[in-house]
Amino acid sequence: MANKPIPYLARGLYALLLFAAAQGVALAQSEQQNLVNAANTTLKNFLRDPNYSWLQQNIGRAKAVTIAPSVVRAGFIFGGSGGRAVTLARDPATGKWVGPGFYTLASASFGLQAGISAAEVVTLVMTDKAFNSMLAPSVKLGGDASVAAGPVGAGAGSALLADFITFSRAQGVFAGLNLEGSVIAVSNDWNERFYGKPGVLPPDILVRHSVHSKGAAALLATVTKATK
Repeated sequence: MANKPIPYLARGLYALLLFAAAQGVALAQSEQQNLVNAANTTLKNFLRDPNYSWLQQNIGRAKAVTIAPSVVRAGFIFGGSGGRAVTLARDPATGKWVGPGFYTLASASFGLQAGISAAEVVTLVMTDKAFNSMLAPSVKLGGDASVAAGPVGAGAGSALLADFITFSRAQGVFAGLNLEGSVIAVSNDWNERFYGKPGVLPPDILVRHSVHSKGAAALLATVTKATK
């Protein structure tokens, strides 16, 4: 009689282990989902800020949009500055927005204005050259492709030509972030975790549209509304 509870105890322990493993998977997935959610908030911040009217008026011309919810001054990659970002692309045939692809943004120094340690960044990918560079493992801004800071406030009517046009803000103010020399690199492991498939690459997400996630719906809806 004393031995009967043992199988039930073993079953309970097994169930607990399965639950812990499932929680571990959910935690890994939520890390990517949290970034997507934060990117949606960041994009909305720029779209309702009157200082970024140039971005609001020209986002519809972009081939793709890269959003970094938090770029920090130091301590991210190799002791330099940086953050994580997502990229959405527009299908040239249908006009439909797809993605996101996951990337890292890194630099030895971003030269943030005094008193600012972190900034939100939205980068418009304006040319085919810029978009194609986002399909490679990495691209150096100002090296592989040209980059320019987007007009803010009174400069919103300015004509601007560059492969990448960047905008930054921190707590509602212009952050003065210079991305010249920064490297945008594909985050393969985050792409695989978010889409739940091994070997997911940027062309699968942004060109072939062979993977999808319901977790991107809100972010895609925001950029679609902004570009109508």
